[in-house]
Amino acid sequence: MEETEESNANRKCTPKGRSFRGRTNPHDQQLLQYSNPFRFSNQNQYQRCPALLPLPPPIPLQLTATPPFPQNQGCRSKTHLQKPSWKQNKPPRATSSDTQVSVLTVLPGPPIQTAVEDTQRQASFPLRGENGRKVMGATQALVAARRPDSGGVAGPAISLLANHFLVQFDFLQRIFHYDVDISPNPSKEVARMIKRKLVEENSVELSGAHPAFDGRKNLYSPVEFQNDRLELFISLPIPTSKSLSPSGVLLAKNQQFKLFRINIKLVSKFDGKDLNSYLCKEGDDWIPLPQDYLHALDIVLRESPTEKCVPVGRSLYSSSMGGTKDIGGGAVGLRGFFQSLRPTQQGLALNVDFSVTAFHESIGVIPYLQKRVEFLRDLSQRKTRGLTGEERKEVEKALKSIRVFVRHRETVQRYRVHNLTEEITENLWFEDRGGKILRLVNYFKDHYGYDIQFRNLPCLQISRSKPCYLPMELCMICEGQKFLGKLSDDQTARILRMGCQRPRERKAIIDGVMRGAVGPTSGSQEREFKLHVAREMTRLNGRVLQPPKLKLGEGGLVRDLIPSRHDRQWNLLDSHVFEGTRIERWALISFGGTPDQKSNTPRFIIQLSQRCEQLGIFLSKNTIMSPQFEPIQLLNNVSLLESKLKKIHAAASNNLQLLICIMERKHKGYADLKRIAETSIGVVSQCCLYQNLGKLSSQFLANLALKINAKVGGCTVALYNSLPSQIPRLLRQDEPVIFMGADVTHPHPLDDFSPSIAAVVGSMNWPAANKYVSRMRSQTHRQEIIQDLSAMVGEILDDFYQQVSQLPKRIIFFRDGVSETQFYKVLQEELQAIRSACCRFPSYKPPITFAVVQKRHHTRLFRNESNRPPSSSLAGNQVLEENIPPGTVVDTVITHPREFDFYLCSHWGVKGTSRPTHYHILWDENQFTSDEVQKLVYSLCYTFVRCTKPVSLVPPAYYAHLAAYRGRLYLVERSEFTPFTTTTTCQLSRAAPPKITPLPKLSESVKKLMFYC
Repeated sequence: MEETEESNANRKCTPKGRSFRGRTNPHDQQLLQYSNPFRFSNQNQYQRCPALLPLPPPIPLQLTATPPFPQNQGCRSKTHLQKPSWKQNKPPRATSSDTQVSVLTVLPGPPIQTAVEDTQRQASFPLRGENGRKVMGATQALVAARRPDSGGVAGPAISLLANHFLVQFDFLQRIFHYDVDISPNPSKEVARMIKRKLVEENSVELSGAHPAFDGRKNLYSPVEFQNDRLELFISLPIPTSKSLSPSGVLLAKNQQFKLFRINIKLVSKFDGKDLNSYLCKEGDDWIPLPQDYLHALDIVLRESPTEKCVPVGRSLYSSSMGGTKDIGGGAVGLRGFFQSLRPTQQGLALNVDFSVTAFHESIGVIPYLQKRVEFLRDLSQRKTRGLTGEERKEVEKALKSIRVFVRHRETVQRYRVHNLTEEITENLWFEDRGGKILRLVNYFKDHYGYDIQFRNLPCLQISRSKPCYLPMELCMICEGQKFLGKLSDDQTARILRMGCQRPRERKAIIDGVMRGAVGPTSGSQEREFKLHVAREMTRLNGRVLQPPKLKLGEGGLVRDLIPSRHDRQWNLLDSHVFEGTRIERWALISFGGTPDQKSNTPRFIIQLSQRCEQLGIFLSKNTIMSPQFEPIQLLNNVSLLESKLKKIHAAASNNLQLLICIMERKHKGYADLKRIAETSIGVVSQCCLYQNLGKLSSQFLANLALKINAKVGGCTVALYNSLPSQIPRLLRQDEPVIFMGADVTHPHPLDDFSPSIAAVVGSMNWPAANKYVSRMRSQTHRQEIIQDLSAMVGEILDDFYQQVSQLPKRIIFFRDGVSETQFYKVLQEELQAIRSACCRFPSYKPPITFAVVQKRHHTRLFRNESNRPPSSSLAGNQVLEENIPPGTVVDTVITHPREFDFYLCSHWGVKGTSRPTHYHILWDENQFTSDEVQKLVYSLCYTFVRCTKPVSLVPPAYYAHLAAYRGRLYLVERSEFTPFTTTTTCQLSRAAPPKITPLPKLSESVKKLMFYC
């Protein structure tokens, strides 16, 4: 048996290449080879590897797939044969029983694609298995879309570096997985202290190993412990419950140690053979990714950084990476790095990136509140100050969930603030262990010699189930706590400046992490587990797609152009927008502003009208009534604000096209203004600040004009060569296609109750595909799956039918905001919801492409100056200072080894380092090639209505994000929920979550406009 394993282990790992229609990728590149002294799995050539990390285990995907029907026959059951009533200009609807369909199982892996003809497609189509047989109502295993070819070939090659570091592993190295049970249950920080002491004091029992610990329950060792079960005891200087009074006040006692019992049990042993076979593409394609070994290696590579840094999610932060920076408001910025082990086409790779985030400043609670809360700035000079009801709520909100420690006695114990006491410190009494009633301020004076100064402030309540009091002035904010509150504009600007590094600087930081004292290679784990982590970034070839030719308005001197600047931006100096609108009935209202600022309003109206005229947009120089000047306080009164807006609307005979609002400053009443205008009155609005009206630059006026034009029904630009002419194999002029985008926005991290907002948009014109309608819904708190997707898609299909007079022949759906762990659950439920929406219409089963769009990832691409010709006009350092050009696409080496994904940087990075967008095609019944889908997405990025440059995100996803944000504004005034209720007996309980608050209905007059942009 040993001999057989050895022989199998030494087999050569030969990649199995694939090509599409016999093509090969001319940009494939050999990576640097490493010496392999002990059977390293070295995936330097392009391999087909497992799914992106982390992935859930294979889950059944209940996808409704309709069995084939005869031509012109709907999917209604035999009990519903009557024809549905048709409304004028509405598509025919199928009956409710039409959704009775067979069930298919979808697994995360290579696909069995639905059979679709390349250019000719029937309205109903049968599903086919791998052998081509039709699936007739049977249960068939399907998986996510596989890459259709070996990658795209369009565009000249560009030499790049990616922040992926190749990880080689000895696949014969066994890893022993132990379950760790610590009693009593400690926090993560205490658990790591226990683990460190455990290794120091029990070397023999642990066979001299230095295992990796995830801080919870899992321990991974390169050698087997002395016994499969161990029971060990560790003591730490933590106060026990005996040092607390029945009322929770810390009693004065000598330093005590808390005893922890650690039970260690062997769970499993595994080696890397299965993972190596998977990476080498040996064995059955349907075998899922061996998660156990991969997950263990990920924990192993995080062990050393976690011991030296503050972990936050997958990122680690350390003051050794540049210190802390005060960003104001009781917060500091801290630099760190992100790391994640992921399988790619080249093998296992460690993705390492620079990261910055905000932490609570580790200072006393009193000085913290002075920095955090405006009305307590002078608290140290006014020690007798108390709090009003509203002030108390704000202080409680600022301190909620923050961990603190006490400074009047030595202890490693940490406490979490749950809320504030109802009574002020002066009036608090408690019962000691002997049953004696003591006054809190007297107790601290008698036992600690401390005289409480801020007696009119409440105490911190540090227990949810019983009253436990800590005076604020004796508490310190614990170090290493991520700032979860909403950052102010100034704080956000300072954090962004900390993280805004040009490519050369960012690359140097990442390289420093890989060679530094706190990075993933800084400990002994690499040696103990027989790993080799490359210190150099991955070299690869990308391609640069050419920009599309654009069509502008017929009235301008320049009517078409190809963006030729390095940033692919174009201007409209001698051009008109593609479709300009006429705005004859509009009004202006001002909130606040100085007399001088208000006096500039007539000049603003004239110059805005002139700039619109230059762009081919008609904006009347006369408003329907004289500009209305109101105090900014009006934005605080919702009823008065609504009354005022209704009067303005009535002055235009209830036919107002546009309302321009000028504000003195940003104001929370902006949300009420948008909600009233778009739901109660039915008018689109455009807001701007007085500070931007001072200079009235041509660029500012042009940007304002483009937004106004888009909101009232116009569009900025169109593709000169329509999408059917660019992708003739799949798209046709007379077969309309709809592009849809979807996103879900969640409430603030400290908000435990507000609903999430889902938005779906859909294009309404073909082949231009540059106008979108939206649908928004509120749904369960933090629910990522769009719950009402079927109804929203159905409504958008209705709108499309009214505009185009036929239903779309293909649906291309871009889903934003989904993490890799949610891919298959989203696909499972949302693809079925889209199918369900389609099944409402008889005989309507269009092919669907479902793509996930990701911006929140950590892959960065840098120009590789070492491959640049010496004759280049740019010096090496200057090359590194430059971001990658717009149109840079990567679909090899660092992408998913089997599934259909690519990175596309469609924009020019003006500040910092460009972040390419990651597109992952999870389902593709339209059967796009790599070149076709990349060209499609890149071309669409030039059609965004708000600017004259390509944007970083495909517009359907971008618009969905904006629409979801607008829906969030509609609920701002209703989202203040009290997270806790306090009874008279001081028993604390969490309030029941409120019912989902529905969004107000949009007015019919704005429902089909792009009011959200």
